[in-house]
Amino acid sequence: MEIRRLNAEDAAAYWELRLEALQTSPDAFITTYEDALAKDNPIAQAADRMTNEHNFTYGAFMNSRLIGTVTMLRQTHQKFAHKADILAMYVTPHFRGKNTGKWLLQQAIEDAKQVGIEQLLLGVVSTNEPAVRLYQSLGFTVFGTEKNAIKTRNSYFDEYMMVLFLT
Repeated sequence: MEIRRLNAEDAAAYWELRLEALQTSPDAFITTYEDALAKDNPIAQAADRMTNEHNFTYGAFMNSRLIGTVTMLRQTHQKFAHKADILAMYVTPHFRGKNTGKWLLQQAIEDAKQVGIEQLLLGVVSTNEPAVRLYQSLGFTVFGTEKNAIKTRNSYFDEYMMVLFLT
């Protein structure tokens, strides 16, 4: 398995996996599949994000196929530049439970340290127990719970706010 930072050439593969993520795990993401399909030129938008100096999107590849992603987005305000958000974590179902997510996050954590990030923040649906366990295994801790953070139709989901201090 190869873990590396994605670049503009990976945008089409990223977009394909993103659509899979929105269909396979709709409750894990704020964006809906329908919202994603309505975007104008989403592959170009993804390519632009991947060239942004504050965006670190990583991919896990098996036999040249993109099977997982995670994004670390460094905050840009001067007083928040010591922090970054972990977003859009997804591993295709067949490769879950095989450390793919862990390796993606470990790469993000290592790069965060290299560029001087001191805190990694993320939000995760409280009922997504495998994800919560993964984040906790890497040292993330819950510092708050947002009740009814996400609403889909008539269902609400709480979201844990988690942090990993790197210094």
